[in-house]
Amino acid sequence: MPSPKLKRYGAAVAALVMSLLLAAALPAEAAAVLAYPNPGRVTGDISVHDPSMVKTPSGTYLLVHTGDNLAIKTSADRIAFRNAGTVFPGGAPWTTTYTGGSRNLWAPDISYRNGRYYLYYSASTFGSNRSAIFLATSTTGASGTWTNQGLVIETRTSDNYNAIDPNLIVDAQGRWWLSFGSFWSGIKMISLDPATGRRSGSTLYSIAGRNGGAIEAPHIVRHGSYYYQYVSFDLCCRGASSTYRVMVGRSTSVTGPYVDRNGVAMTSGGGTEILAGHGSIHGPGHQAVFTDVDADVLVYHYYADNGASRLGINLIAYDSAGWPYVY
Repeated sequence: MPSPKLKRYGAAVAALVMSLLLAAALPAEAAAVLAYPNPGRVTGDISVHDPSMVKTPSGTYLLVHTGDNLAIKTSADRIAFRNAGTVFPGGAPWTTTYTGGSRNLWAPDISYRNGRYYLYYSASTFGSNRSAIFLATSTTGASGTWTNQGLVIETRTSDNYNAIDPNLIVDAQGRWWLSFGSFWSGIKMISLDPATGRRSGSTLYSIAGRNGGAIEAPHIVRHGSYYYQYVSFDLCCRGASSTYRVMVGRSTSVTGPYVDRNGVAMTSGGGTEILAGHGSIHGPGHQAVFTDVDADVLVYHYYADNGASRLGINLIAYDSAGWPYVY
């Protein structure tokens, strides 16, 4: 990650670079190379896909990502990461109805609330919306300590949305919500019971979409008076040919409507790009955001030139209009 001095000046430098790019009207490809920072320095076990990270009460970091039985990594400093087993070392047989028997579980979302870790995660097969989101909890987050809390929501092939890529957001009033979705009719939201972490009520909110186009991986965070919805546009999982990019919109209400910087509704394909492929960084996306002592932190995966999936970490700042940018 950047040194303290770079952290101090990074936001101002990034803002200056962006303004110079706009003034110079550089070609889009050249502008992207200059406008977007490379990932911060990370070392060790950094092969990840669909990462989600939380800071523990002791000040260390716990990262969970897509993999057989859900893979765990830990870090003491947000730089050096090491493998730390899996969430379900004995397997998760309750998910195989949706995975076709595979142990590969997708897109976990980890958070720490009320003395427990909450982990929402997906079970599906590629290209199918016969999918489900489950919840597990743990008091330590360590491999083998997670308790299955059951099914949260499922979709069938007759549905026009897809129950994968979950993200928990607790609003300013303490209400719990789960956003999720991939392709089909876009990103959805349901309310949760804070006592159980499972669904409460039958209302299904639509909060983003591209008329069936490539949108997924919602992640909502509250900053100031706004809720910011981050999503990934375009295509993942194609190695160095991936076209994933990180988009954002915001709303004063957790259930929307979310709009981008130009006022376009995210339900109508809107989204302001804040990170895209540049140089040897291909298809950055499936982002998660958490707040640390130095800044809001963006965690994502990207692909190297050789097609390997890698951990990306950058910091987030906000411009004078309250819009986030990456540095």
